[in-house]
Amino acid sequence: MQRGQFTSRLGFILAASGSAVGLGNIWGFPTNAAENGGAAFVLMYLILAFALAYPALIAELIVGRHSRANMVTSLHTIASTPSGAKIATPVGLAGIITASMILCFYSLVAGWMLAHTMATLANALAFHTLAEWLVTFGLTRNILFACGFIGLTVWVISAGIEHGIEAWSRRLMPSLLLLLIALIVYVLLQDGAFEGLWVFIVPDFTQLANPQLIMSALGQAFFSMSLGVGTMLVYGSYLRADENLPLVGTLVTLADTSVAILAGLLILPALFAAQHAGVTIYTDDGALIAGPDLIFNVLPTLFSGMGASGVWVSLAFFTLMSIAALTSSISMLEVPVSFAVETQGLSRPRASLLVGVLAALVSGLIAYHFSTLFAWVVTVTTEWAQPLLSLMLCVFCGWLMHRDQLLNELKQGCPDIENGLFWRIWPLYIKVVCPLFILAILAHGVVTG
Repeated sequence: MQRGQFTSRLGFILAASGSAVGLGNIWGFPTNAAENGGAAFVLMYLILAFALAYPALIAELIVGRHSRANMVTSLHTIASTPSGAKIATPVGLAGIITASMILCFYSLVAGWMLAHTMATLANALAFHTLAEWLVTFGLTRNILFACGFIGLTVWVISAGIEHGIEAWSRRLMPSLLLLLIALIVYVLLQDGAFEGLWVFIVPDFTQLANPQLIMSALGQAFFSMSLGVGTMLVYGSYLRADENLPLVGTLVTLADTSVAILAGLLILPALFAAQHAGVTIYTDDGALIAGPDLIFNVLPTLFSGMGASGVWVSLAFFTLMSIAALTSSISMLEVPVSFAVETQGLSRPRASLLVGVLAALVSGLIAYHFSTLFAWVVTVTTEWAQPLLSLMLCVFCGWLMHRDQLLNELKQGCPDIENGLFWRIWPLYIKVVCPLFILAILAHGVVTG
């Protein structure tokens, strides 16, 4: 069976950065920055993104391109010891299950974005009863729109790499950037916006030594780069052999961090513009409102106070959030689909549909037991499974894959890399530094949890 392949470097960068740019990136990064020293957090995030998340990204790309396979097969291919071979299957399956479970809860949140996008249109057309139903939390709405969102994701994935993932990434990512920039310009013209901009761009350097800031920045860097669950590994398996992996990894990291910073330039000014308009933006304990409350309560209140233009701003914003959700969900679904196609012999359309149906059923279960399951699934997958899997991928790449294999894979796109600074530093990073910092994230979670 012939595997798909990205046809250009730009197509891969747009797809990989689309995987990295998601809902958590857009609403999580800005409020993390505001609560942890403003620009000091941004500076620490940039340092850690390139010093730690970037080396881990390169490891996934190397493993994926070297093996040209799904996560389970890839880990078996590079396991050079009997003990490594024994854990390859459980680690690979854990990555596939984690990516699938993230898709299951993510589709619920993405469904809310689609519902709010449609609600804006319904209000503009004077269908106010429909609009009210669309923005009201309820089981039927949640399941219906989660299934609709999964259906969109299945449609893209079933078309393959070139005509599905790459083609739609080329359309969606430029649209996302244009909408983001247009919204930034508009929001900065609102009263109170510059107070939020000030919070974001002015550093409190006394916070740089704060362990909470460092751990928050590190966790944000690893999470926003979609590391640990096999998305970058699988995308790497579709790269051309002559691609320069350190270069494309740098470009993906730059794209991801750039969108995160742009999100900060939108969300924080919008928050303080909302405060100027009389909206409460702080919780009872003094923290800035973040997450769903920010997206579905604070900002819609700001938009509704903008008059006629608020309809278009709201439509643009929720369209932006829906696009960000879709570019991430595509990569999540590709992880289990690639496994089903390559190990079970299913056609891509059939595998996409089968995995999509299973994801919809689990999403429905989470929606039905929302108060019990939703937060638990989020915590287990993003705060525990993802860092642990990142750690295991560093171990496989740094300790179980032969050094000559690593070097030869890198030389395909950069023949003289052995004499450069990257090769002198990166192997030590992936063997020692990255695992230690991931362990620090987990230890911090245990202590503070």
